[in-house]
Amino acid sequence: MFFLFLIICIIAGSSVLSAITLSGGYIEYIINGGFILGDIPIRIDALSGWMILVINITILTGFLYGKKYLEHQKPDSSKKYFHYSNYILLYISMLVVCVVQNFFVFLAFWELVTICTFLLVIFESWKKDTIKAGINYLLQSHIGILFLSIAFIWIMSSTGSNDFKSIETFSSQNPSAFSVSFFILLLIGFGFKAGFIPFHTWLPLAHPAAPSHISAIMSGVIIKLGIFGILRSILLIKGNHLIIGEIILLVSVFSGLYGVMLAIVQHNLKRLLAYHSIENIGIIGIGIGIGTIGIGLENDFLAFVGFAGALLHVLNHSLFKSLLFYGAGSVYYETGTLDIEHLGGLIKRMPQTSFMFLIAALAISGLPPFNGFISEYLIYSGLFSALSTNNFSFSLFIILVVIGLVLIGGLALFCFTKAFGIVFLGTPRSNYPDKLKEVPLAMLVPQYFITFLIVIIGLFPQYFIKLLLNPVKLFVPSLSSDISAIYLSQFDVLTNIGIVGLIILILTSLIYYLRHLVQKNKIIAESPTWGCGYSAPNYKMQYTASSYAKTYSNLIKPILITHKIEEHKALLFPEKGEYKTDVYDKIEYFLIDKNLKMIRKFLYRFNFLQNGRIPIYVSYGLLFILLIIIISYSEYLSKLILTFY
Repeated sequence: MFFLFLIICIIAGSSVLSAITLSGGYIEYIINGGFILGDIPIRIDALSGWMILVINITILTGFLYGKKYLEHQKPDSSKKYFHYSNYILLYISMLVVCVVQNFFVFLAFWELVTICTFLLVIFESWKKDTIKAGINYLLQSHIGILFLSIAFIWIMSSTGSNDFKSIETFSSQNPSAFSVSFFILLLIGFGFKAGFIPFHTWLPLAHPAAPSHISAIMSGVIIKLGIFGILRSILLIKGNHLIIGEIILLVSVFSGLYGVMLAIVQHNLKRLLAYHSIENIGIIGIGIGIGTIGIGLENDFLAFVGFAGALLHVLNHSLFKSLLFYGAGSVYYETGTLDIEHLGGLIKRMPQTSFMFLIAALAISGLPPFNGFISEYLIYSGLFSALSTNNFSFSLFIILVVIGLVLIGGLALFCFTKAFGIVFLGTPRSNYPDKLKEVPLAMLVPQYFITFLIVIIGLFPQYFIKLLLNPVKLFVPSLSSDISAIYLSQFDVLTNIGIVGLIILILTSLIYYLRHLVQKNKIIAESPTWGCGYSAPNYKMQYTASSYAKTYSNLIKPILITHKIEEHKALLFPEKGEYKTDVYDKIEYFLIDKNLKMIRKFLYRFNFLQNGRIPIYVSYGLLFILLIIIISYSEYLSKLILTFY
């Protein structure tokens, strides 16, 4: 029943929204919300259409994957029904967020997205860490809602309207400083959902705690709602876009770098992927920043490549990151662990999962001929185009952004070399179950579908860039068909790269097929790997996740909080030894943990109020009633006292 309802919604919605996105159409419908809500505008443009198409893909694959994945937890029927109900409600609330433009209704459904996500995250509610992660997400999301509420109240008090279009009126009637201040409020509010640094600390806790298909949806589309909110704000604000773009670039570069730097030193596979979500949000933000600067400089090409790169990366990231989370979920489904240090050699037991995880890892590292390369190429094109300005300080700023993006790409490649190598290559680092095998076909089908899209976008990028013309036209109204054709012609190199990639894939497939034919009737003998004369090899002689990143960890030690456990005897062949490191986020420690300790310390001073003595509790009630009486008759008492004196 749930699946049928979901399919009907996705097919019906996707067909309409595809037409809107491709044609650049616009739908507006006003609902009468009564005295309290006023008019509720429903507006669907190419940006809404693009975002909902991305949501539909991830929601569908997540449902298909999760249907079988949840069987691993063996939930009872009521719990499964509750999970699917929240899943559908989350989907509907995300759709409403993308189309409604009434402040009250928007915040209501934004809150509904938060609550549904919280209930989906805490599926394994018997685990203390899961509840902690869910509550952490809930609290931080509400801090974001608080900033959004302040921004919306500011607009309503200034314009008297709760329509999103009043943002346009407000920004055009006030100095640019007001627009920048207002945008910063929105950036913080939407930034909590998107996971920009320093509003990111819920991601590394929530992703490992949630079921893998929910982690995929959180990373693939829920954090993108924050990006959607920022894009919608840029569309409506008529202010100093140059300053706004520079603010976005600064936050984004820092987010991308910090996210990937922390990802490398993680030992939990899903926690590692969570930090990579922060990194990719940074990359999307860089594209948005470039596009916004293009609006400020009235440089149409700069705006075009910036927003096109950002919007395409929204789709690309939802694809390869959801595939990575599905791969991590498959590993957990069969091995029962996500600790990289306990894995290894899975490529022999789970070849299909290994292959698709490798494709996703190459895509997220920005390597051709996969989809991540295409969107990052567009963003690089925008950065190099921005260098043509005559302002030295601005050019220097852009050069630093380019260096930051280069570092992000290099570190991402290093991280996934470690992740894939340690998890899937080598020999097992722990005793796997004897029945360990490839996951069921029902979990593989959605992964193959995503892999197909990743490859298709990488091989035929010109068609997907054309799909983005109408969403980008919202930001660059002067973008005519002739100008679009000129801009697109500058990316013919991507078509050539796609053709070369297609040839390489065909040749590689042909070589593997010929190899299969040659070896078909041959007996393949297996023997131990030569150990250079050492006769007692074991799994401990191969790289661990910690040793692989040891040099890197030493380089970035100032930004890490590392807890180390080391126990061994100084013998040539020690019987027992242990070495374990656990890296903690320094921003989370200083921004969250330290302040929470101070709040707890302050609240502990009032522990005496809750002492378990019933007469004391009764006296609290009497004091409260007395206080109410005094306040109610305060005016009469004050007059009586004045009369007396």
